[in-house]
Amino acid sequence: MKTSTRLNIALAAIATGIALPAFAQDKVLNLYSARHYQTDEVVYETFTRTTGIKINRVDADDAGIVARLRAEGAASPADVVLLVDAARMAAADAQGLFQPIKSAKLDAAIPANLRAAPTADGVTWTGFSTRARVIVYDPTRVKPEDVATYEQLADPKLKGMVCTRSGSHPYNLSLFATVVERVGDQKGEAWLKGIVDNMARAPKGGDTDQIRAVASGECGVAITNTYYYARLLKSSKPEDKAVTDKVRVVFPNQGTSGTHVNIAGAAVAKHAKNRDNAIAFMEFLASPFAQDYFANGNNEFAAAKGVKVDNPALRAIGGDDFKPETVPLASVAKNLTKVQQMLDRVGFK
Repeated sequence: MKTSTRLNIALAAIATGIALPAFAQDKVLNLYSARHYQTDEVVYETFTRTTGIKINRVDADDAGIVARLRAEGAASPADVVLLVDAARMAAADAQGLFQPIKSAKLDAAIPANLRAAPTADGVTWTGFSTRARVIVYDPTRVKPEDVATYEQLADPKLKGMVCTRSGSHPYNLSLFATVVERVGDQKGEAWLKGIVDNMARAPKGGDTDQIRAVASGECGVAITNTYYYARLLKSSKPEDKAVTDKVRVVFPNQGTSGTHVNIAGAAVAKHAKNRDNAIAFMEFLASPFAQDYFANGNNEFAAAKGVKVDNPALRAIGGDDFKPETVPLASVAKNLTKVQQMLDRVGFK
């Protein structure tokens, strides 16, 4: 490599604040990613341009990536794994697919509640963007004060109005696991039973389907991640605008525990062959530059402390200034099995 090229890369590394590994013949990073957003390409290209580390990427859904890691075992070339949702991160971690790392930069940048529980060997996974799980309601049928908290979803006042996707979907499991962590097992299970009693129909579809169901009058209330609503709000299709015109959004529990937030996260693979490069990439994802592109690619919020993502659609629904909950997402891991058993007992399909 020419001296001038080395100098330019070194200067770029200083500008972005990431550590520059020693130059070597095998400056590569093998990335298994469940994220498929065009803006992420800018993050990857800038990392390569800054460090000289080439990224080889494998794209699949979360389940496909986990299955591949398990099948490959110690022969896996994966260095970094990107998954969506704390429940999925926790489940993969429980299968021994990640390895702990120590990084002062990640410790300083990412709040502890958005990371795996630390051990003496370090932290196994870290969130790099967040999304809020909010309540969407029909203002002609429901008052905002009647859906100000997650707990009110079980209020008999909403009987026959609540719509949601499957209770076993990771987005709901993560929410339910943190609620159970906060209120306890007995109250948590009673709350889940109350939601079942209030359902307008059996759980089905994805989050966008729930929003559309509220707009059509099939439901009065639904649960969704913020980015699904933001996509509709940014859409140029008249039918999508008609949907957002008919519904309203509440960030729940603003006067108490805060709104539940989930993550898109990353981890160093158990059998990573390029561990130093993997840690450098993780640290780069926590930089303000990467945070903006990483989060905006899916209409999400930044995870790093002090970083604000300028997204008009999120700003329009109050996403610039809401109180997030601080229940550690690591609690998802210990509550997953228990919450699934609760869902089975109360008939939450």
